[in-house]
Amino acid sequence: MVDTLPSLTHVLNIYGLRADKKLGQHFLLDMNITDKIARQADDLEKGSVIEVGPGPGGLTRALLLGGAPYVLLIEKDTRFIPLLEDVKTAAQRNQNAYIDIHAADALTFQIPDTLPRPIKLISNLPYNVGTKLLINWLLAKPIFWSQAVLMFQKEVAERIVAVPGEKAYGRLAVLTQSLCDCHKAFDVPARAFSPPPKVDSSVVVLRPKAQGKRFSDPERLAKVTQAAFGQRRKMLRQSLKSMAASYNLDVRDWLKGCGIDPMRRAETLSIDEFQALVLALNLPLGSA
Repeated sequence: MVDTLPSLTHVLNIYGLRADKKLGQHFLLDMNITDKIARQADDLEKGSVIEVGPGPGGLTRALLLGGAPYVLLIEKDTRFIPLLEDVKTAAQRNQNAYIDIHAADALTFQIPDTLPRPIKLISNLPYNVGTKLLINWLLAKPIFWSQAVLMFQKEVAERIVAVPGEKAYGRLAVLTQSLCDCHKAFDVPARAFSPPPKVDSSVVVLRPKAQGKRFSDPERLAKVTQAAFGQRRKMLRQSLKSMAASYNLDVRDWLKGCGIDPMRRAETLSIDEFQALVLALNLPLGSA
């Protein structure tokens, strides 16, 4: 069975594998922590799980031991495919669980329409693509996942859950919280990884809001927040000037029409105020 497989450290030594810094790899070999990640999932025994960057398969093992019946793995580093095949063989032979392994780039991988529902995203994400992957999943149409349990650098996790007035508050918080309910579950110290990164990590749990509560225009919200926070030291009358002009609007009129002082800065706006700015554009996406 999966729990009788050799230890992750032993398997890495057998295959002579080391983490590739260019791919942002840091192996989480502590099964107590991988088990804790898996326990954050709702109804793990139902539907399917997508895991990005499984590496030697520590979290994969935890998902299977937690009862996941179907796990889709997306691993860019082909060195790890043989290790994952070993886990797949053990799972199918003794636990009646299925693992679907893809040697692919998660940023461009097309999620199969045939995956059993509900779909959960559970991953220790590579540091160098974590934010990009999250934004891709947030903007997916239609929303295909029911829950995400994701590990990021602690700094990125704090940016996801931040509220106005906090130093970490920015574009990622506005976009994520306009579409999902989210919270930080727990922190993971750098020493838990091999090799240890320079920073700690955190696990964030996200659940898409109900259709009627999800903000209706996330693509344009992403553009407005990118412009506003891209020049966060500047007043909104300046940082959003080009955005307003692209819609044939006077930036002051646009802001004042939403009850926002043009002399405010992006970090002082609430999520509702950013959404109001987007709704006030009232133009078809792409007409700018």
